[in-house]
Amino acid sequence: MKSIYKYMVLIALLHLNVEILAQNKTFCSPVNINYMFQNPFRKQSFREGADPNIILIKDKYYLFASKSGGYWYSDDMLDWKFISSKTLPISDYAPTVIEYNNTVYFVASSEKPSTIYFNPDPLEDNWKPMSQPFPIMLYDPNFFKDTDGKLYLYYGCSNTIPLKVVELDQNMLPKGAPVDLIKHNPASHGWEVPGENNEKNVNGAIEGSWVNKFNNKYYLQYASSGTQYKSYANGVYTSNSPFGPYKYENYSPFSYKPGGFTTGTGHGTTFQDKYGNYWHATNITLSLRHAFERRIGLFPAAFDKDGVLRTFTAFGDYPTIVPKRKVNFEKEDLFRGWMLLSYKKKAKASSQDPKFEIANAFDENLKTLWSAQSGDSGEWLSVELDDKSIVNAIQVNFADQGASTLNSKSTNLQYCYKIWASNDEVNWKLIVDKSNNDKDACHDYIELDKAVKAKYIKVENIRVPQGNFSIFDLRIFGLKQGKKPKDAKDIVIERNVNDGRKALVKWTRDNSATGYVVKWGGDKNKLYSSYMVYDGDSVELTGLNKDDKYFYSIDVFNESGITKGKQIIFGN
Repeated sequence: MKSIYKYMVLIALLHLNVEILAQNKTFCSPVNINYMFQNPFRKQSFREGADPNIILIKDKYYLFASKSGGYWYSDDMLDWKFISSKTLPISDYAPTVIEYNNTVYFVASSEKPSTIYFNPDPLEDNWKPMSQPFPIMLYDPNFFKDTDGKLYLYYGCSNTIPLKVVELDQNMLPKGAPVDLIKHNPASHGWEVPGENNEKNVNGAIEGSWVNKFNNKYYLQYASSGTQYKSYANGVYTSNSPFGPYKYENYSPFSYKPGGFTTGTGHGTTFQDKYGNYWHATNITLSLRHAFERRIGLFPAAFDKDGVLRTFTAFGDYPTIVPKRKVNFEKEDLFRGWMLLSYKKKAKASSQDPKFEIANAFDENLKTLWSAQSGDSGEWLSVELDDKSIVNAIQVNFADQGASTLNSKSTNLQYCYKIWASNDEVNWKLIVDKSNNDKDACHDYIELDKAVKAKYIKVENIRVPQGNFSIFDLRIFGLKQGKKPKDAKDIVIERNVNDGRKALVKWTRDNSATGYVVKWGGDKNKLYSSYMVYDGDSVELTGLNKDDKYFYSIDVFNESGITKGKQIIFGN
């Protein structure tokens, strides 16, 4: 009887924790910050923000990124404030920062001997260069401070040269010679092969090193396949020493998202929040107007009880909770449970550029967009939801179509707009008013204070920075009253006999499903890798490790929720 009572108490506490967790605020990737316009040299300007480095300093989060024009800080990882910098090389790629002896140090990639900058207070743009230049040319550098106080610098970006590490002295200069670590290995690791689907027979590269120490083991993380591809991902090697030797972890890639709205989750940083929870910040590929047109994603991460590093990307671009306490990821989930209500729904607009159709705004593809014929006030886009839909959050992903002269010095980049809800397209209720918006927020995410029951949602333009009123996707989140989809049926796994880096996964399509999440892993209890598929009844996995065996399962989802896969298949 006592054991039953203890079990009931544990279940009650778990439900209470989940309920409390659900009361916390949410965000939705891409991270909603002012991505800087690059000098166009073409007819269409484009924004870029990539290679994120997030660090917690004195109870504030700082976000540094490539081509950023500065950096951001936040108290809660929800509201990011921008610091424009005139004292840092803000046009350099892949910056890294670290706090060391009450001072913050910064260095970025350079094609000449690099310069390290320091600042006792990063809230002030008062960075100064170290008196001695760093004697090594650095690509994709990463500072790492060990638990014994020693400081290291990892770096490298090449298809032939290994990633390297060098220990630093108190003056931030090399202490000894650099040590070679790991090399590009596409012959064994399918996800290291370049291409949208790892299909290109060309050399790729490894880059973007990052190191964490967990349970006295060093986790050397790195990116591969190419930042412009949806297959871009992060893998990991481990060692008992910062200098190696490093062993490849077969659960790699641990940060992988080739399907869904945001893809290409490579080149990132794994860090802890104020409460000890791990997060993984990464690139998100857009690469529509330029290969380096990119955004930043933020996903929960964890080391499981066996020390396996994982990133929760399956529904990572849906509303995600930012907790205000330590979370047990073995039992709890930061996915808020709000499903996408707007996928492939009927839609209307005030006008349409023939090259950018209305349907593009509801296809869950960041590389397509809808555009009105102008940027005039009054242009609008609306979507018809299913009956019994409850709306909790909205993400408006502005596309800047026709913006031709915007660059890093441009000002007045705010999007001003209104969002309306209706049940009959006659009577409209204003639910979001950003007519006087004063923030540059091109992936604006709004969590409604109170859920709205609505048949129609309309976004109306007041002002755009330049060009046409245009949207990559208008994403509506919430729940539809109804039944969850049925479990996946007739699952078949066909490992490619000529190339073990690939496997075809097939199932019988169900009309009650919006999509599927194919999961796999080397342990049947650790199906941590995933591929989101909308519609469809198959997907080819091209990022497998050639000689590894895998287990597979499929979750099915619709607008009423997720049905977890009950069947786990060993697919050789």
